[in-house]
Amino acid sequence: MSAPPKFVGPVCDAGRVIVTFDAELWVWDARRSETWTFVSVPIELSEDIRELTEGVRGGFGSVRVQATIGGSTWRTSVFPDSKSGCYALPIKRAVRNAEGLEPGAVTSVTIELIDV
Repeated sequence: MSAPPKFVGPVCDAGRVIVTFDAELWVWDARRSETWTFVSVPIELSEDIRELTEGVRGGFGSVRVQATIGGSTWRTSVFPDSKSGCYALPIKRAVRNAEGLEPGAVTSVTIELIDV
């Protein structure tokens, strides 16, 4: 039996909102020739993010974030997934390569909300 994923957050520090969680990388087939790799933000944290970002979300309900996995930090957005109710964080190929991650791997993720 595997341990449940860990999550921490949101932590508010001098106006910053930071969440940390473990998540499995998964693939979304956008089109026949295109795939994207994501992790899902746990539902409890997604609900907190939804509350905290009311009125400041971008297109498609996106929320701007700074993400960190291992030694890699980048700016992107999380997007709502209507099927799961969670936010999905895209994981760039450069990050996956730098951190040695493949779909199905579980990794620790930290995201900081921007513009909140």
